[in-house]
Amino acid sequence: MSKPTSPTYKTTNWADYNAALKRRGSLTIWFDPEMKWDAEPSGKRGRSRTFSDAAIQTCLTMKVLFGMALRQTTGFVESLLRLTGLDWDVPDFSTICRRQKTLAVNIPYRGAKGPLHLLIDSTGIKVEGEGEWNARKHGGPKRRVWRKIHIGIDEQTLEIRAVEITGSNTGDAPMLPHLLNQIPHDQEIGSVTADGAYDTRRCHNAIAERGAAAVIPPRRNAQLWKPTTAGAIARNDALRASRYLGRALWRNWSGYHRRSRVETKMHCMKLLGQRLMARDFDRQVAEVQVRVAILNGYTALGIPVTKAVG
Repeated sequence: MSKPTSPTYKTTNWADYNAALKRRGSLTIWFDPEMKWDAEPSGKRGRSRTFSDAAIQTCLTMKVLFGMALRQTTGFVESLLRLTGLDWDVPDFSTICRRQKTLAVNIPYRGAKGPLHLLIDSTGIKVEGEGEWNARKHGGPKRRVWRKIHIGIDEQTLEIRAVEITGSNTGDAPMLPHLLNQIPHDQEIGSVTADGAYDTRRCHNAIAERGAAAVIPPRRNAQLWKPTTAGAIARNDALRASRYLGRALWRNWSGYHRRSRVETKMHCMKLLGQRLMARDFDRQVAEVQVRVAILNGYTALGIPVTKAVG
């Protein structure tokens, strides 16, 4: 039997998408002169913060975009303010580093029309931890340190709607309920698509509790579960359908191939850097969240609209 040919796709909005790609290089989309640069009084005893969270996030955005160190980031933002004619003060590198640990990163998203179809996946990203620094400085044993990034994206808008950062020893499946909890409860979820690593009772129950359909391929040695919960019943139905149709036909019938979009988003996240620059875990969380905000900003400018032509 000959191998089926892959379909050919054509971008139908190339002019708009080309303009969006050009705008990604503009500094004006990352810097708003109308933002509240100075922090508002907290009403608590002690010295109030000088800079707002928006100011710190702007500095970190420039840092992540251009891969600069903290001191270079301070100089870059200062020159940007002078070019725009603003006499605002610039946070020094120690202030940015200290505030990054507790920063509440604002992650913008537009939202989809109708039910949300969530695509979930995870990947590892390298960090230069104490082990590698110690090996370079003193010749000790080299130890590679990794963090895992778990994300859920909107299938329609391709925006990241949920993100979690864990150590490399944390599995994929335990984080799915945490990702779903980041979606507002008044937001209807139509389906949740993930790979076979998420074929667990806890994942199926969490998806069923949100009234969503689970598009998760059963494992090859999967057996029927006791139908004690709605998640187990839905999973047994998927297993029976997979056995009846075959795994390949079931994937086409269920739309499982849509999960490739979240893998593409993971690739885009690593294009902003193959490793995390921060050494502290809380700062690494903020760094990943800033990356997510940047990617959502890119996506809001425009995405390609394609159709199959053959």
